[in-house]
Amino acid sequence: MFRRQGEYCVATFATDEVRVLRKVAGEVVGLLTDGFDHDDPVVGRLFPDAYPDEPTESAEFRLYTEGDLKTAKIDQAGAVLAALPDASGGEVRLDGEAAEAWLRALNDARLAMGVRLDLKDGTDLGEELDDAVLQDPTSSRVFQLSVYAYLGYLQESLLNALID
Repeated sequence: MFRRQGEYCVATFATDEVRVLRKVAGEVVGLLTDGFDHDDPVVGRLFPDAYPDEPTESAEFRLYTEGDLKTAKIDQAGAVLAALPDASGGEVRLDGEAAEAWLRALNDARLAMGVRLDLKDGTDLGEELDDAVLQDPTSSRVFQLSVYAYLGYLQESLLNALID
């Protein structure tokens, strides 16, 4: 997918890929703005307690850092949205800074999806997808697991292009 061209990481996206990436990035922005809720397990995953055994210290740390971290995460998802071609698909060219923003945004999206899909460390994604297909190949879970896998592939290809 992504390949190195001089100073840029370049990929060509089909219409459906652009649609999926716009939706995923938009959902992350929505989660961090209108839907921001500390009781949401996804928010807990994106903003983990700095001091899990010290709630007072964690709250104080969050008070001073959460705003900037939230803004950075919104900006990173915005970088994905800004770089994507129009709805008909096309090429994306990312310089080093934009590529790093994409990596962080893709990571946030995967973390959020992983929580929603109840994926744990060590979950075999292939097995999970196979099981979901056996249960109902047209289910939203099959689609969501496929998107999760696609985001991982995209993240890996971008990282490889960045370090080439």
